Amino acid sequence: MPRPDTAFLFDLDGTLVDSVYQHVLAWKQALDREGIELSVWRIHRKIGMSGGLFTNILLRETGVDITEERVERLRRFHAEAYQRQAGEGAIRPLPGARELLAYLTEQQLPWAVATSGRMETAAHNLQALGVDPERVPVVTRDQVRFAKPDPDLFLAAAERLGVDIHDALIIGDSIWDMLAAKRARGLGVGLLSGGYGAEELQSAGAFRVYEDPADLLLHIDEVAARR
Repeated sequence: MPRPDTAFLFDLDGTLVDSVYQHVLAWKQALDREGIELSVWRIHRKIGMSGGLFTNILLRETGVDITEERVERLRRFHAEAYQRQAGEGAIRPLPGARELLAYLTEQQLPWAVATSGRMETAAHNLQALGVDPERVPVVTRDQVRFAKPDPDLFLAAAERLGVDIHDALIIGDSIWDMLAAKRARGLGVGLLSGGYGAEELQSAGAFRVYEDPADLLLHIDEVAARR
């Protein structure tokens, strides 16, 4: 059986909830509304990092002027577009996500959620997943100084659980999650459910890669310490 001191720190979008492409389309709508042309695939490559860093990089790539007002407008436009999609029932848990979290709870293994999204968008995902932030440690962009690829989110999540980050597995679907895991000095576990390839995740630091939460649950003994 897994040891109780093995903690699981989860990213949210693309890791527990099937929402990456909804975020991509929401950012596309926000950029179009601002009159900024950018291909969808370029947007996808940035999903997973903090929204502020994300918009700064996108605006730099397009050559348009970066102002605080424009960044704030894009953030607001993106949130509005994403909330419309969430309201239409497009956000659902990934296969095995609820079962994985239920297993960890049953085994008394501590787990938390750490997302680069702000609560205004994360709330829809948590609701779809059945996670109550009043009962489960959830760290959002609103609560830390820097988001991914900085380690702040995962360090804060480990602190909320009262565990040493060195005893934590950091599960995410993007290279930004894996880079943040390395900087936090935790073990990164990659999932393919956000659209990044296995080699990309491994190159960014993942020591194991699985298809989705269901596949991770099937191989849970490969990543959780055993008695």
